Amino acid sequence: MRKIDLIVVHCSATPEGKAYTVEDIDRWHRARGFKKIGYHYVVYLDGTIHTGRPENEIGAHVKGYNSNSIGVCYIGGLTADGKQAKDTRTPKQKEALNKLLRTLAQKYPNAKIVGHRDLSPDLNHDGKIEKWEWLKECPSFDAKTEYARL
Repeated sequence: MRKIDLIVVHCSATPEGKAYTVEDIDRWHRARGFKKIGYHYVVYLDGTIHTGRPENEIGAHVKGYNSNSIGVCYIGGLTADGKQAKDTRTPKQKEALNKLLRTLAQKYPNAKIVGHRDLSPDLNHDGKIEKWEWLKECPSFDAKTEYARL
């Protein structure tokens, strides 16, 4: 069994309100050269949770951290016109993410829950990842703070 230190929250970086599936993301990731979808779980707009990669397989969702993490993605993360990052989680997605992340936190009690952006490099070496240092805005909200209490 893999040692899991991180549970990483992502967004699909798709426009608000547009429904996409595990199959869509799988196709996008294969087009980028992945062997299959990089995330372990995907939360649809209606709050249903779908499996991507099995947890026992190393994901392909955050460079440098895949071997010791679980990747969770919600559909959305951009404004309706697709031009800016936005927390587009529906109430059902928020509820499903809380449930899924609580379950994963119980299964992997030593794992920290973070957003993809929290794993950006600390360019000024001050011990904090600040907005100007983010490689991506994903997941378009502060997952590290929001889920710290789980």
